[in-house]
Amino acid sequence: MRAVVTRVKSASVEIDGAVQAAIGKGFLVLLGVHVDDTEAEAKRIADKICGLRVFEDEAGKMNVNPLDAGAELLIVSQFTLYADCKSRRPGFTRAARPETAIPLYELVVQECRDRGFTVGTGVFGAEMQVFSQNDGPVTILLDTEKL
Repeated sequence: MRAVVTRVKSASVEIDGAVQAAIGKGFLVLLGVHVDDTEAEAKRIADKICGLRVFEDEAGKMNVNPLDAGAELLIVSQFTLYADCKSRRPGFTRAARPETAIPLYELVVQECRDRGFTVGTGVFGAEMQVFSQNDGPVTILLDTEKL
């Protein structure tokens, strides 16, 4: 599983011009599911997202986790994180099919909610427009193969 985690001042996702979800301070998470991912990877990446200490403490150091910072999460499915770009036209055979990806995406969302976070989501497979006001900017790449 892969995630691009961006610390934001605000973020939202729109579908057909209507706001699907919006958050204030927190993380915009673009989440990709690999064909071989299981519940173990979903739980591992959720744990890592929820524990990233990238919010500033009183000394200005990135030392505070998102829950203690009062952060919200916006998690958007992003199968293109598994693009194979060996040629100029990307291939997506390493991205999980919806029947595998949707339950694992939903598990990540639920794991984050179970840890006390307000979590907004996009709609899996929908054409979405994602907006964010990046904070820092701070952007972290997570890959369960490397965690």
